Amino acid sequence: MEEHGTTTTASTPERVGLSFLTLAHSLREQVDQHLTATAGLSLSRTKVLQALAGHGTLHQAELATVLGQAPRSVTQIVEGLERLGLVSRTGHPEDRRRKTVALTPAGRTALAAAEEAGTHVLRQLFGPLTQRQLADLETLLSLVRTTLTGDEAG
Repeated sequence: MEEHGTTTTASTPERVGLSFLTLAHSLREQVDQHLTATAGLSLSRTKVLQALAGHGTLHQAELATVLGQAPRSVTQIVEGLERLGLVSRTGHPEDRRRKTVALTPAGRTALAAAEEAGTHVLRQLFGPLTQRQLADLETLLSLVRTTLTGDEAG
């Protein structure tokens, strides 16, 4: 972090990193608010539906792994989605504690609306950038992702 009393405005990894974290948080909040207001789904709920649409029926533990979230958090989200009729849960025949989660037709419809709303808000936020700026930003984000994960493929 910066030393006390330093008034330099030079770019440093710490300064840029903190700026990025602040911006990422604000961006996530704005996308979440738009999705909720427009499609009736939070970003977290949308991500669960996207995971099910992409991977098919999953056990809740597998779903948590795919999402990189704690199983308890995913269980709460899935319970809410089930109450809305957007997913169905069935018990495993030999282990009643193990639940399988599937996307319902209503869930597919809700996901399509959420994805459309997400596309709209992202176009609003990133649309003012030129193609060159978008390409440069994508390259920079890829470099940060590689540093973070060690995964060259991104």
